[in-house]
Amino acid sequence: MPFSKYKGYSLRNKVFWGFLLICLLSIASSSTLSYFILRNNAVAQSRTDLQKKSEALMSALDYSVSHTQVETNDLPKILANDIFEIADINNQDIIIYDLSGKFLISNKDINLIAQKEIPLEVINRVLKSDTRVDFQTYDKKIGANVSSSYMILKNNMLEPIGIVFFPFYHNDGVYFSVFNKYVNYIIIVNLFIIAISVWLSWIISNNLTRAVTKFSDKINQITLFEDDPKPIKYYHNDELNQLVKAYNKMILQIQEQKQRLSFKEKEEAWREMAKQVAHEVKNPLTPMKLTIQNFERKFDPADPDIRDKVKHLSRTLVDQIDLVATVASAFSQFAQLPEKNNEIFDLNKEIKNIINVFSDEKIYFHSNRDIIMVEMDKIYLSRIITNLVANARQAKHDDRDNIINLDVEQRQKRVIITVDDNGTGIPEDLYDRIFEPNFTSKTSGTGLGLTMVRKMVEDYKGQISVKSEVGKGSTFTISLPTNM
Repeated sequence: MPFSKYKGYSLRNKVFWGFLLICLLSIASSSTLSYFILRNNAVAQSRTDLQKKSEALMSALDYSVSHTQVETNDLPKILANDIFEIADINNQDIIIYDLSGKFLISNKDINLIAQKEIPLEVINRVLKSDTRVDFQTYDKKIGANVSSSYMILKNNMLEPIGIVFFPFYHNDGVYFSVFNKYVNYIIIVNLFIIAISVWLSWIISNNLTRAVTKFSDKINQITLFEDDPKPIKYYHNDELNQLVKAYNKMILQIQEQKQRLSFKEKEEAWREMAKQVAHEVKNPLTPMKLTIQNFERKFDPADPDIRDKVKHLSRTLVDQIDLVATVASAFSQFAQLPEKNNEIFDLNKEIKNIINVFSDEKIYFHSNRDIIMVEMDKIYLSRIITNLVANARQAKHDDRDNIINLDVEQRQKRVIITVDDNGTGIPEDLYDRIFEPNFTSKTSGTGLGLTMVRKMVEDYKGQISVKSEVGKGSTFTISLPTNM
């Protein structure tokens, strides 16, 4: 089969797109990482600049008021000239307020100062702190962030005499320009890398997939039904060589075993069918025998209901005979189960009719609802219940009477059927094997009953499980959808 038919899912395309994806992820990850690094560096640099500028301003102001003991009212006179010099040297506006927040002096014209008095909450916060207090705002006119910084000015006696305010303008978005330049370089470099990667990936993937394609074409030409499957010829000394050797060895083994397996499979298939036919025919014969024996034991010609009882016996026997005929017909068609003929009926009523044939046993029926409507095949249900009850009868303990409890419970859209007995029980290590074909722990029986039960339950998307204790009994639990 040509490899081109699998172009969208080929190994070559996977390798190629894998290389390309790695390159694109490299661009995205390096750009993202660079963005965060540059942004954090810009923020850190702004903080450093603010710290240096505030220290320089306060050092100059402290020097100006350190020659004599200065009070708050002396600041406009003492700093009348120095404040302009300090502002020019540091390229920074300075506004000084008294301790109550009223304007004292600034290097700017008083008419250009928007804030003539400091808000009370700001004053309280500044006076409580010995360090600089910053308030972050954004100035839309110039498009920059503003750090409004307040610091306490002290005289040579370290007494607070004023509050220094200076706005520090900084644009953290500057790092975007650096980032854009960096990304441009990254894209150019990565485009070059992508071009090389595309070329390398195409060569590597072609070399790799050419051998795999040839190998797969040979395998597609080989089937187990060929009279003489051909081995694959491969002369390269690489990893595929070991796979070819293993496959060629398997071809030889197939040729040796093919004829023997063909005969054994046919023989086993007929033997399996014979066992299943015998088992499935035996199931209805046993309750028929019990019903007749029970009727004969209780037969009374003088009973006024004798006609109804005979009719009931006849109907029961006819139903079981029909079941035998149905099973025989189904097995005649390659041992398939009868075709499902689903119908809606009351599950409680139908199960009661099924267990009536086991009238000589102590079978107790319980249900959490008076009527439980389900949609399924009555024959399937009959075979499931009959097999489970028959197994419970055969598990009878020698030291006590056999008691079987059959419980039905409806839980929303599912039905739980439980068959519980007080028989000999099943060892725990056999739980997983009792549903296997031909496995049985009894001296008689073919071991196909529970296998057929599980298949029928699974045909209705149900589950079957078992719990048991040796010497105390077993419990089989079936969960089925109501299909209503």
